[in-house]
Amino acid sequence: MARIDLNVYADRMERAVKRARERNIIIPTFGEQKNPELIPAKIKEELKGIGLWDIHPRNLYRITWKNEPVESGGGFGKANYIELPSSLTGVDARIVALVGKWFPTGSHKVGAAFGCLVPRLTTGQFDPTTQKAVWPSTGNYCRGGAYDSALLACDSIAILPEEMSQERFNWLKTVAGEVIATPGSESNVKEIFDKCWELRRSGQDLMIFNQFEEFGNYLWHYDVTASAMEEVLKAVMGPKDRFAGLTSNTGSGGTIGAGDYLKKLHPYSKIIASEALQCPTLLTNGFGAHRIEGIGDKHVPWVHNVKNTDLVTAVDDRAVVAIARLFNEPAGQEYLAKRGIDELTISNLDLAGLSGVANILSAIKFAKYYELGSQDVIMTLLTDSMSLYETRLEEYQEQFGNFTATDAAVVMERDLLGERTDNMMELTYEDRKRVHNLKYYTWVEQQGKTYEEIQAQWYDPDYWTEFQEQLPEFDVLINQFNDAVGLLKNYK
Repeated sequence: MARIDLNVYADRMERAVKRARERNIIIPTFGEQKNPELIPAKIKEELKGIGLWDIHPRNLYRITWKNEPVESGGGFGKANYIELPSSLTGVDARIVALVGKWFPTGSHKVGAAFGCLVPRLTTGQFDPTTQKAVWPSTGNYCRGGAYDSALLACDSIAILPEEMSQERFNWLKTVAGEVIATPGSESNVKEIFDKCWELRRSGQDLMIFNQFEEFGNYLWHYDVTASAMEEVLKAVMGPKDRFAGLTSNTGSGGTIGAGDYLKKLHPYSKIIASEALQCPTLLTNGFGAHRIEGIGDKHVPWVHNVKNTDLVTAVDDRAVVAIARLFNEPAGQEYLAKRGIDELTISNLDLAGLSGVANILSAIKFAKYYELGSQDVIMTLLTDSMSLYETRLEEYQEQFGNFTATDAAVVMERDLLGERTDNMMELTYEDRKRVHNLKYYTWVEQQGKTYEEIQAQWYDPDYWTEFQEQLPEFDVLINQFNDAVGLLKNYK
């Protein structure tokens, strides 16, 4: 049976409960993260005096897509999203993107980390008084894990490649107990895994929350992210509109899990997995390094439901870098204004970090491939914003020179309006099976999964639904934990 272990260890949970009581910790349910209207009014009042990124346990309640888009004291509203005009994308299809900037840490990865840590904490499987939480990542996930650990009074170790943006390292040093930089860039995932094995052998009392294999990551997105997408689709779609599909960088395989939920609501929609052209693992079993930070590659994540994936697109990192400059540098913004792009859209383009730009390009490729029209709606995500990559813009200027009006015109025509349908594949059954089989080399040969498990992922029709059916159990455990802590009653 494919399930997350939710067995309760009473003595360890008792220590976790005591720690939470001492540190004023109350844990939100998945239901409250989906629908902040359920959050007690006294907690909302308390949040008015807390900054979005503050290390304060009440910010656990801000792990939601529905934060008011302000840096301090905000409440809750509808899911944050933007819709990109056809004048910018060059396609008639409507491209709508959830916005991740307004999570604590500036990225939705705090949610994925929450989905991994909280079930272990509320069952007593993870003991915050004796263990350290280890967060292997290509960037934002270890930031989210270190932040969640700080809010939940847990010691943490963050692991990420040494070539990630300086903003990540600078912030992590103020939050994580320890920061470990591994060799290479975002595509060097194996080096991260190797460091985890080294830590396991060190004799320290650790629990490693590997996002690439943790089903808490997948389930948080399947439940919370997909719910936000469902809400946005209901808001933007007219009676004759059609949800065409979700485009998402594969990354850890968690975010794309939202597509599994959306496909149940819209059976004819597609799930489009995006990766870097410089590292086309899904597309051609390829490998390499690239500059689309945080998406991870050279392997297929264990929690990626490949059998439910319809297309693969590979996006050129050269185009991603060029478009990031178009969206954020003065000459680019001035050119967009001259092209008739409205002021509000231009002011919102910095909401797309590098992986967000890649997601947008993947959506454009999808729209062109299927010749989608104005009644087709594509959903995607801006997992973080360019505020996490300001040093990258400085580096691009040093490397490539000033970004001029001529550069802006070229990038607009070549990389946005001129995006093509090459380097993509509509997956047949055999194509899906090929991609799934790539999991064997990472997960069975290297990371300890069994032959029976990888076969079950493909052949057992209940494999993924058995995980999905556990979601109500998470909130039961959280409520029981809060009751034992005894603080929540003061807020009702």
